Amino acid sequence: MIATLRKRYSGLVAALFFILIVACSRERTGETEAAFYQDKPFWQEYHEASLIGENAESNEVRSIFIDKEDNAWAATAGGIFKRNSGQSVWTKVISGENDGPAYAVAQDETGTIWLGNWNGLYKFSNNNPDKVNGLKGPVSALLAVKNTVYTLGPRGFWINKGQGFREDKSNIAKSIRDVISDGDSGLWIATDVGLYHWTETKTQHYYQTDALISGYAKGLAFNTDQKLWVGGLGGITVRNATSKDREIRVDNGIPSSHVTALRLSPDSSMWVGTQSGVVRFRPDSTKSLLFSRRWLLDDQVNDIAFDQKGNAWIATPKGVSIIRKREMTLASKSDFFYQELMKRHIRAPWIAGQAHLKIPGDTTSWEPEDDDNDGEYTGNYLAMESFRYAATKLPEAKVNAKKAFGFLKLLQEVTGTDGFFARTIIPADWKQMHDENRVFTAREKADALVKEPRFKPVEVRWHLSKDGKWRWKGDTSSDEMCGHMFGYYFYYTLVADEAEKKIIAAHVGKIVDHLMRNNLNLVDVDGTHTRWSVWSPDQLNRDPEWLPDRNQNSMEILAFIKLAHFMTGQDKYQKEYLRLIEKEHYLDNMAQVTSPNPAWFIYFDVVLQAYLYPIFIQCEQDPKRLKFYKAHLEEWFAHRKEDHNPLINFIYNYCLHQRSELKNSVDFLKDTPLDLIDWPIDHRKREDIRIVRTPVLEDEQVDVLQPPSIRMTVRWDKNPWTAAGGNPQVEREPVFWLLPYWMGRYLGMISK
Repeated sequence: MIATLRKRYSGLVAALFFILIVACSRERTGETEAAFYQDKPFWQEYHEASLIGENAESNEVRSIFIDKEDNAWAATAGGIFKRNSGQSVWTKVISGENDGPAYAVAQDETGTIWLGNWNGLYKFSNNNPDKVNGLKGPVSALLAVKNTVYTLGPRGFWINKGQGFREDKSNIAKSIRDVISDGDSGLWIATDVGLYHWTETKTQHYYQTDALISGYAKGLAFNTDQKLWVGGLGGITVRNATSKDREIRVDNGIPSSHVTALRLSPDSSMWVGTQSGVVRFRPDSTKSLLFSRRWLLDDQVNDIAFDQKGNAWIATPKGVSIIRKREMTLASKSDFFYQELMKRHIRAPWIAGQAHLKIPGDTTSWEPEDDDNDGEYTGNYLAMESFRYAATKLPEAKVNAKKAFGFLKLLQEVTGTDGFFARTIIPADWKQMHDENRVFTAREKADALVKEPRFKPVEVRWHLSKDGKWRWKGDTSSDEMCGHMFGYYFYYTLVADEAEKKIIAAHVGKIVDHLMRNNLNLVDVDGTHTRWSVWSPDQLNRDPEWLPDRNQNSMEILAFIKLAHFMTGQDKYQKEYLRLIEKEHYLDNMAQVTSPNPAWFIYFDVVLQAYLYPIFIQCEQDPKRLKFYKAHLEEWFAHRKEDHNPLINFIYNYCLHQRSELKNSVDFLKDTPLDLIDWPIDHRKREDIRIVRTPVLEDEQVDVLQPPSIRMTVRWDKNPWTAAGGNPQVEREPVFWLLPYWMGRYLGMISK
């Protein structure tokens, strides 16, 4: 017991000493990034979509109000609805002949609720709405403050100070869009023809451009400095006591020229509703945007309110979006994602993959589905479980890693070949799968060959296994091979015992033997190489159609053969490795990976390259080649830093024993939403983003990398700069998050 405690104490001291040395070293060199991240609680936002009724009118929410008891009130095109605190159902408040379009809700100091709808004002007490006599509807704006109720609409302006309503005859435009107190005895009123400051003795009208960006004023709010924010067409005018202080437009902070709502949140952030989502300006001068169906039922924000817990209730034309928050740590977020992974993203025999949603956006309608890249992504899962085991020694992680390896090994065994392996498998009785077997006509083949001379018309993609249990998919691609080898390396080095290592080595050797027997190509059961799995010098070095893949594929095959030699120790692999380097100049080809021709650069290849660096740097023994691989990684990584990709960052740190880019890796892990649905996201509708053709010339991309919270759901082979895309019938597996998290834990860069 004492020896164990001493061992643990000495290990802790050593770790702290290492961290101190790294921190001091970074201070001397001027680098301020922390050596590791101490996990601590943060606020994780998530979206609750709340539909009010079954028809479009009921969900067209014009304004939202939270009363003192935390009940929510919604004024909609279909009437006024109430949702009691702690419940999820909305009930209609006004029915019968008085039911109809509604616009505003307010509560006075006595707790009385006031309702503005199409035919007048209603006082809600004892769960009954009583119409107030003497006022003309519609009532489009309400304010209850300092024992006074202000009622405004296109037919008049009435004031009640406790003795009943009287009409005010001030000359104010009738297009009322918002009204707030000035903090004293007056009002600020936003209209389509400018901004009014009203008191009982004087009314001032502001509409000139020296007072406002434009005469269309839509939303009003005071910030913590008591400066008035006026939102409308063109952006936001921030006013001090007497004049315009500054402007916020699309070129300095908002995604749309149409600002529709403004509200100050309990944490002093200013929430700005626009036609392209809601942007939050925080007291620390940072800002963040929420848009797309991941966060809002519609990007048009009509109104914003906050409950007593600080949750935001956002009125949209398609319902109410509630932005809630929960306290999490990275560790608890890991637990959450792991549970989601096990619930919906592991299918027999142990495949990690996405889920299909029969009803778009509804995870209760999920069903498993096959994917071309099941092998690659299960390879990522295998690596994740390997790091989880290495960091924690949890038996469950080792067991699950073994199951994942078993599936990847089965992909080869199920084909009944000498080393070829399948893309994926499905139970033999499945009735639906992607890319069903088909016949190509001669015309289709000719047309495809003109578009791509390397096209391979695979008519039989799905094959029944000999035991009749599975259907396996052929035409396996090079990215599958890269993903497999990535997983095998970490399972072998971090998890496997000596007996398991022999099994892994034999499996990897069998695949590489198949390649060597077939001129370094992966040959399908039809006797020809698959469409993408080509590594032969005859194609890469001597066929011009394969020039776009020469450098990438040269890098890949060198890594595969090096891994086989590392695991088996057999000299035949080293000889083939050296032949490719010395006779076929594959190392020279690989050197060009860091400076690709822009016509042939795809982001997909970036991640495949990342998979291979651990193999090169950890398995190479020759000092000269090792120096080349390390320098190659450094140059490659310099081009990838701006991607803020935590998987790439931690692979780099693993390979070169660095502690780099930790902040943006942790920022990614924190900002990633809990919602894994691949909601469509389209940055092209935003006015604050420029659409460009870089870094991937072929794709429409944004000029500034967006945070994970407003990107498409991640798969690391997807371009993070992509401007638009998504499929709400897909829920992604959370391995994309869990893998870098557990790498960070294993490397000691993220604490428990």
